[in-house]
Amino acid sequence: MVNGDSDTDTDRRSRERAGPLVTHSAVFGTANLNPFGDLHTLQHLCALLSRQLRGVFEPFVRREVRVWADPLEVQRFSDYRIERGERLTAWLPVAMRPTSGQALIVLDGKFVLEMVDLFFGGPGEAPAKMPAEFSPAAEAMVKRLGIALTGPLKTAWEPMARIDFQPGHVESSAALIGDIDNDDALVITRFGIAVAGRETAHFDIAYPVSALKPYAPSLTGKVLGRGTEPDPSWRNGLTRSVMGVKFHVRSVLAEPEMSLAHLMALKEGDVIPINFGDDVPVMVGRDRLGFGTVGTSNGRAAVMLNQIERKFEEDYR
Repeated sequence: MVNGDSDTDTDRRSRERAGPLVTHSAVFGTANLNPFGDLHTLQHLCALLSRQLRGVFEPFVRREVRVWADPLEVQRFSDYRIERGERLTAWLPVAMRPTSGQALIVLDGKFVLEMVDLFFGGPGEAPAKMPAEFSPAAEAMVKRLGIALTGPLKTAWEPMARIDFQPGHVESSAALIGDIDNDDALVITRFGIAVAGRETAHFDIAYPVSALKPYAPSLTGKVLGRGTEPDPSWRNGLTRSVMGVKFHVRSVLAEPEMSLAHLMALKEGDVIPINFGDDVPVMVGRDRLGFGTVGTSNGRAAVMLNQIERKFEEDYR
């Protein structure tokens, strides 16, 4: 986050339309890195997650931010490390419980040091000469950010799977990341962070393909957009089923109060006096439908409704 112009909305939209949702290099004679297909579901999940990340990053950068999700990429871990180069990078493993898989939150070191400078009251500038490794304060900042990201991650994944994300130890070298080999394929989800008057920053959440395999049925499912109309026959059938649900309707004539001593002294033949007015409450479950008058209809006891609660009508529309 150094001084400079931020990307405009038009630039971002054109960048997102420039390529397919999932890109990966195909080499003759090599195994397919992506066994999940187009990963539209994961891209949709990232779009939902990006809407929650504004509330995560604004307390750290202390300015209004704009966050978006870039198209997914599938790469081998070795290629991803080469792409990032030798620049200082924060690698934060995140366990994906209850499975043994883990994701990686990857943050550019410059962005981390800018947040540290802001936290200690500075203007948000990284050192002119970048250090070779992170200070304890910078590692604590990355861990704190990782903890803040676990809530939105869990919420975004919840429609497909219940995953408890648990950040691990921050590393400044990818060589120290356990359980991920150089030949392992990763699904790279990248997010852009724009702050007015500053250079756009990016961070990645990388999922090893092996960690996503337990969720393959959900990831390969069809995503319905908000504008998709439900099938009329399905909706009519659902309406008929809902309208056939039966509720217990009861009328409460009286609710007299008695002491515990009086209750314990009751015996057969005792009379409990009750008083009730012209109108008695009519209940549906624990909700009050309205008030009515007790009488008879066709030789049977009945209640004539004199008043219906407006709140009840609104709840069931």
